[in-house]
Amino acid sequence: MTDVVVTGLGILSPGARGVDAAWAGALKGETAAVVDQRLVEMGTPVTIACRVPDFDPDAELGRGSARRLDRFTHLAVIAARDALRDAGLSQGDQETLVEVDPDRTGVVFGSGIGGAESWASEYPNYLEKGARRVSPMFVPKMLSNTGAGTVAIRSGARGPNLTVNTACAAGASAIHLGRDLIRSGAADVVIAGGVEAGITGLAVSAFAQMGALTKNPDPTTASRPFDVDRDGFVIGEGAAAVVLESAAHAAARGAHGYATVAGAGASADAHHPTAPPEDGGGIVLAMQAALRDADIAPTEIGHLNAHGTSTPLNDAAEGRALRAVFGDHTDRIAVSSTKGVTGHTLGAAGAIEAIFSIQALREGRIPPTANLEQQDPQIALDVVAGAPRETSLSAVLSNSMGFGGQNAALVFTAA
Repeated sequence: MTDVVVTGLGILSPGARGVDAAWAGALKGETAAVVDQRLVEMGTPVTIACRVPDFDPDAELGRGSARRLDRFTHLAVIAARDALRDAGLSQGDQETLVEVDPDRTGVVFGSGIGGAESWASEYPNYLEKGARRVSPMFVPKMLSNTGAGTVAIRSGARGPNLTVNTACAAGASAIHLGRDLIRSGAADVVIAGGVEAGITGLAVSAFAQMGALTKNPDPTTASRPFDVDRDGFVIGEGAAAVVLESAAHAAARGAHGYATVAGAGASADAHHPTAPPEDGGGIVLAMQAALRDADIAPTEIGHLNAHGTSTPLNDAAEGRALRAVFGDHTDRIAVSSTKGVTGHTLGAAGAIEAIFSIQALREGRIPPTANLEQQDPQIALDVVAGAPRETSLSAVLSNSMGFGGQNAALVFTAA
């Protein structure tokens, strides 16, 4: 079986830009949630969110290019560009691929919503000004595959180009699919990741009306995975990308490997449009599949980055699922949910958390779960809280669960 390694990392996370800053924020355990003034002005039922800070798309992409693209594409392109530079596959300010065959370089991105900001701005324009005033750029701006397509256009990657929508599991699903493209021989290199920029008045109002968002008015304590007082997630935005290569391809060009994507699993709850089954049966199947794929025993997992959204049903179901998969070893797995810091970045979450999992594996440091003051007694897990925990790790697992009952699990080991 072809080993696939991660050779490049790129991330725009709520509260931080770049891998070092995002990882430092995760280790610090302070939430990126704030009262979002744009949501306040819109009068949404919930006004707390986690945004990417200090991001100027005109400066990053050029004003002309930025205006033709939705914010989610802005984020995807920059995360991919940073990952390519980190992998040594582009040089200086250029985004064009170097050192690899562009015909055998693929792009796979996940997104749950796509061009949400374009929908939010263009539909009122249509209602107020009429059909002839609709922007001709609306269609390419709102399509969820524009992120992956634009990454390919700007880098010159002409290999398989795919977009995955498994809702909040999309970022992890994209890494799974990218890994499999390399294993199958369809590509030598894949830029894989997840992106979301869905903090619009309509989306926030819809999530609030369905009861998914926290009602806690204090942004500093609103996202609190596994806490007894959790009552919903905080919406976030962001993007993350990894460069995947076969181990042989990376070695041939002298590339550094951060980690090996040793295992990946996917499943469906086949249960409910938004709620997981109480026993977490779907994510159980995904974790078991990932462990089998990695050909490792459950006892080798020392850390798990949980989906841990801070919703009552999700956190409890995931806790039961871990116990079902790992049995007594569950007590020896250090669990954390970095959504206490980032909020729930939806389709970007699995990719952001994959990078956090890789960083934990490399450094032997597990980030704390922010705002965990009193762990729900029904969730029998060793959840890291308060401060990072230092430990030796040989394998880590990252979980993602999406609306529609779609689940993804990734296992990373040392490269």
